[in-house]
Amino acid sequence: MTVGFIGTGNMGGALARAAAKAVGGSNLYLANRTLDKAQTLAQELGANVCTNEEAASRCDYLFLGVKPQMMAGMLQSLQPVLAQRTTPCVLVSMAAGLTMDTIRNMAGCALPVIRIMPNVACAVGQGLTLYDCDSRVTQQQRQEFCAILAHSGALEPLAEGLMDAASTVAGCGMAFACLFMEGLADGAVACGLSRAQAQRYAGQMLLGAAALMLETGQHPGQIKDSVCSPGGTTIAGVRALEQQGFRSAAMEAVLAAYRRTLELQQ
Repeated sequence: MTVGFIGTGNMGGALARAAAKAVGGSNLYLANRTLDKAQTLAQELGANVCTNEEAASRCDYLFLGVKPQMMAGMLQSLQPVLAQRTTPCVLVSMAAGLTMDTIRNMAGCALPVIRIMPNVACAVGQGLTLYDCDSRVTQQQRQEFCAILAHSGALEPLAEGLMDAASTVAGCGMAFACLFMEGLADGAVACGLSRAQAQRYAGQMLLGAAALMLETGQHPGQIKDSVCSPGGTTIAGVRALEQQGFRSAAMEAVLAAYRRTLELQQ
């Protein structure tokens, strides 16, 4: 089973690192517009550097890690190569706002398509990848796809119609959470902690809060209440966050990301 990546940026690189653990570097082919970036990652993973055309001609699974606005031109250039294949490859698209039908039409042939919405934590095996398969994807191909990303973290099937909404939390939310951790760390530094300590404590705290919610099934509000003692320090901090519209700001961030996703579909 050979796996190719066209685009080895932050997201493509994260998934390539996970795929290398599943299929081995010798079965991994990396192509990127900036050759140095592909070469650096290939050296790290023991993978092969190739052109877009070579990846499209030899790989069983082709991960498309280019920006949505560049997808049409890139796939149009590969149409002759894809049409000449004797066995179809599976196109795996991570482009926001582009449906599976759109990807297939851009490719110019009736190939099976899997649409994914991953996040960059896949690079360390703690990611979440939402995915949906079109009717041309066989059960074996679905199983192989899941095996390729088995080391990336959680994989969850989700109907394509819900993927844009879900990605605003599962994908974009990584940036929102990082802003929160950075703010907490800045506050701790202002209180006298070193930067390294502040960042480590903020990260571990958020990791623990997430694990507690997921493993116990508790509502986050319930966990928050359990930490807030009457007249204590935590409720004072919660009050300060609410005075600044913290939860409303989080909601607006998700809605803004969703609106932008819909704009990309136009």
